[in-house]
Amino acid sequence: MNDVLGQALNDYFHNQRGSKLWINNKYGPKEEMPVATYFRGEDDMPDIEWMALEQCRGKVLDIGAGAGSHALYLQEQGLDITAMDISPLGAAVMAARGVKKTLEADIFTYNQPGYDTLLLLMNGIGLAGTIAGLKKLLLHLKTLLNDDGQILFDSSDIAYLYEGKLPAAGYYGEIQYQYSYKKNKTEWFNWLYVDEQTLKQVALETGFNLEVLIEDEHGQYLTRLTKAV
Repeated sequence: MNDVLGQALNDYFHNQRGSKLWINNKYGPKEEMPVATYFRGEDDMPDIEWMALEQCRGKVLDIGAGAGSHALYLQEQGLDITAMDISPLGAAVMAARGVKKTLEADIFTYNQPGYDTLLLLMNGIGLAGTIAGLKKLLLHLKTLLNDDGQILFDSSDIAYLYEGKLPAAGYYGEIQYQYSYKKNKTEWFNWLYVDEQTLKQVALETGFNLEVLIEDEHGQYLTRLTKAV
């Protein structure tokens, strides 16, 4: 995949901010993704992210860390935090911003265990792509967790996008996206939004206890998964 998001992050960090990052989708018009969102300070983070950061403990792996804003905050709080992203330019930006432990890696093949908290914010769990992919990802994440560890992530119920007419085939939260920046585009990729009830069933099937920590009026929620005894 072209490192389109990483290039946008790199340009923004180096004050080359003339171009917009677009997200193309299969359900409607393209949407702008403000690159500044990835560089938010703690005062600009929504309540769901704040609560997730407050719940982090022990050795933390921030998966899909983007530009490292969450990792920087946790680092300032004295936590042992590693920021992971598959984007080479993204990892370089995080290091340049002062994140001490950065990792350019694919979570699906990463196999170093021993974490107390796995963190996936800004719907980072979406990288699972599909419900089948979510089951696969959670089983893999379980191997990275200590016995009393936790997975923290947010997601949302996007049924509202369909205005009461859910697709007849497949799960409605399985979306296809494509990043576009300057003259470069990624391949189309799957991204998952999972509603609470579906997640509860997936958690049960993969051996996790689920706790919803907070939810808002837009169907977005923060959850904690822990290994079922």
